[in-house]
Amino acid sequence: MDDGRVAVVVEHDDGMRTVLGAILRRTGFEVHYADAGIYGVALAAEVEPDLVTLAMDLPDIDGFEAIRRIRRLSDAHLVAISAWTEEADVVYGLQAGADDYMTKPLRRREFRARVDALLRRSERIRAPARSPARHGLDPAVPGGSWRQEMRRLGAIVVPGEGSRSHHQATLRPHRLVLNDLVVEPATYTALLGEAELPLTPTEFALVHAILRCGRMVRTKRALVRELRDGDAESGTFVSTADERSIEVHVANLRRKLGDDAMDPRWIETVRGVGYRAARPR
Repeated sequence: MDDGRVAVVVEHDDGMRTVLGAILRRTGFEVHYADAGIYGVALAAEVEPDLVTLAMDLPDIDGFEAIRRIRRLSDAHLVAISAWTEEADVVYGLQAGADDYMTKPLRRREFRARVDALLRRSERIRAPARSPARHGLDPAVPGGSWRQEMRRLGAIVVPGEGSRSHHQATLRPHRLVLNDLVVEPATYTALLGEAELPLTPTEFALVHAILRCGRMVRTKRALVRELRDGDAESGTFVSTADERSIEVHVANLRRKLGDDAMDPRWIETVRGVGYRAARPR
């Protein structure tokens, strides 16, 4: 992990705060601590962290409210940590703006792996996009390396969706463009018309992953693996809760885009399978 990373740990339990800080310091973070929600929000504004871990059972303000306040002023990766294990709690945390939600007792190696995955993902997206022509990813070549690349991403070919016109716009190098939405990996920004969208890191990674495959379908399982592992074909276990988290993040994306699931301009649901980019208009 690169030097210069900054983390904020918002945790009222002394033991848990020590554990989280030790793990993050070993992975190269400069760590700042807060033992209450209001202090955590203020600290996130002051130090501009790359990562925030947030206990949900804070002594002052509700954990969901703390997430919302931090999200208003920071695009840091935000991991909620809680003893609450009900699906509704996980969904509320993700809807409030968390990128990930982990339950106690905390599994230390899993925590470190998830943090590593979040940061790898942002670095991978910011890397210069590959040129389709240079790498043989030509949508006009049936069965060529372009289709191999789509398979690597876990994308599914839908009959009637294999022509060049269905994919060309989203396979341009450096940026993805669809119906007034511009996704810029180099600057980690998404513009709708002239307005920059306030996307979380996970929402940005998700819209990037869906749009770059055009009309090819991304399964929820493949999206979980790509966002978590960096490889849609990693073969790692994907739980029902993991797939549900993708649904929540897509719902948040649609709300910010003002997209209608019944008449989508950007993200189309393929019922029972996953998601794909809507048709250009």
